[in-house]
Amino acid sequence: MPNKIFFVCLFVSLFCAGASLSCRWMGKFRQYNEKSLTLLEGMVTNSTNSTVDAAEEDAVAFPDELYKHASKASAEDRLAFTVQILEEVAALFEEDRSPSNETVWEETTVENFINLTTQQADGLRSCIASHSHKKKNKKLSLYFKRLSHHAKQMVHSADAWELIRKEAHAHLLSADMLVRD
Repeated sequence: MPNKIFFVCLFVSLFCAGASLSCRWMGKFRQYNEKSLTLLEGMVTNSTNSTVDAAEEDAVAFPDELYKHASKASAEDRLAFTVQILEEVAALFEEDRSPSNETVWEETTVENFINLTTQQADGLRSCIASHSHKKKNKKLSLYFKRLSHHAKQMVHSADAWELIRKEAHAHLLSADMLVRD
């Protein structure tokens, strides 16, 4: 009898460990990500006369290599990377809630975007074993720090916020691909 209980417990724990990456948030992530992308796309129509050129966009190059490396990682590590992306993107939009970005985008749109992005990060974090989401990708953190610094140098102008919006859009599209793999 104790052996049967042991094997049942073992089976349940193995099943739960294997099922953790197919948690219910995987489907919700795609829904929320689509809504986040729609909000970002709507923000572009509200930012008028943006003059962000290729030089500004290249000032902080998109971290394609980090995504390539992450795409080859385990499913759990890809989710941890995606959670970090979502947290970093939300932090960019929360960083400087000055009048300059509120005149570019409606405050409720920005709030909705931040809330959706935060919910995605929290939801996906629940799909990850507790130990792996604690280690952050340092190169990704540095990329977002450079992006934030560049926006500050641009005095968080409409052009700076358009650059951040474009980068955030690219990150959400790339994150979606990581979660789908």
